[in-house]
Amino acid sequence: MKILAVIPARYNSTRFPGKPLAMIGDRPMVQRVYEAAKSCPYFSQVVVATDSELIATCVRKFGGEVEMTRSNHATGTDRVAEVALRYPQMNAVANVQGDQPFVTSEMLTQLISPYLKGELPAMTTLGCPLDMDKAYLDSNSVKVVCDSQNNALYFSRAPIPYFRNTREVPVFHHLGLYAFERNFLAQYSKMKSTPLEECEGLEQLRVLEH
Repeated sequence: MKILAVIPARYNSTRFPGKPLAMIGDRPMVQRVYEAAKSCPYFSQVVVATDSELIATCVRKFGGEVEMTRSNHATGTDRVAEVALRYPQMNAVANVQGDQPFVTSEMLTQLISPYLKGELPAMTTLGCPLDMDKAYLDSNSVKVVCDSQNNALYFSRAPIPYFRNTREVPVFHHLGLYAFERNFLAQYSKMKSTPLEECEGLEQLRVLEH
């Protein structure tokens, strides 16, 4: 099973311009993400996808691989999809977002575990138990609720579910990591942006709406 890890890194963020280059300790954020991906032994190759020469220069300086992309992508996954087309030998592609400096090799292994077992799900992602006291009402914390087979039912910045009755219901904090079967990723990039995706600002909702 050949799996490509792509780290989409955008310089012109509206909330935090240059975020991938922000120093976390002694290294830029994008370097920390790259090193985490490289430490996962199951990736056949790791590349940074960017439209910024500043980011590309930084990545090359620490010895990383770079793929330059168009600048008009709506989401990080659309940028990943552009790069994935250049690697037809890969069976699956992981989207390891370039603004997550605390991602670990263990998290990435869990993300791609179905593919390592020989399965080819269209898409996988990760979540962890939500801190209800701190994150339930926080719109920056994306919540996800799942069915009995751990398939996502909905992602939201809103507090979901609404607890009309007191009951134990698992609610997860969504972690912005994705893996795709390569053909599905190509399909995703051709899907039109959807109303809920645009409303919540969550690219994964495009899959649930189509």
